[in-house]
Amino acid sequence: MADLTQYTGTWTIDPTHTRLGFVARHAMVTKVRGSFTDFSGSLTLDGANPAGSSAEVTVQMASVDSGTPDRDAHLTSADFFNVETFPTMTFQSTAVKQDGEEFVIIGDLTIKDVTRPVEIEVELDGIVTDPWGNTRAGFAGETEISRKDYGLTWNVPLDGGGVLVSDKIKIQLDVSATKSA
Repeated sequence: MADLTQYTGTWTIDPTHTRLGFVARHAMVTKVRGSFTDFSGSLTLDGANPAGSSAEVTVQMASVDSGTPDRDAHLTSADFFNVETFPTMTFQSTAVKQDGEEFVIIGDLTIKDVTRPVEIEVELDGIVTDPWGNTRAGFAGETEISRKDYGLTWNVPLDGGGVLVSDKIKIQLDVSATKSA
């Protein structure tokens, strides 16, 4: 098992080198990918006792970027995120489980006015000192949610069966964080 003590400390998520992404099925035949570009967060890691670690993230929902301005406008509307009423999405960890080199962060994800528990499988991608002298760590994570569980129910039935937008949404995280303490 890797020496995790080097990860101990408080870390600030670097939004310029982090991707908080999602994948949804469109028309039952293809995948639409997107991400959020405005967010902040921190990690408090305990390498000697990973269960004592925690994470928190706040995402500005108006920053959604799916590569298509019209689709982004629809996602921020009342049909989906309703950013005028619910401008942020938040994640607050409640537990961390370790199984060998594998980690699962368990926490509360809040979208709109709905909070539900999620489990995010996380991999440690490494730790380095960058050219500016910062200690930087990388993490990758993934989970899947039901958008209907968060009141995101807008859809259109398709003539051949199925719907325009899948219920299951994959959330993919590629996080770069710098050590602040």
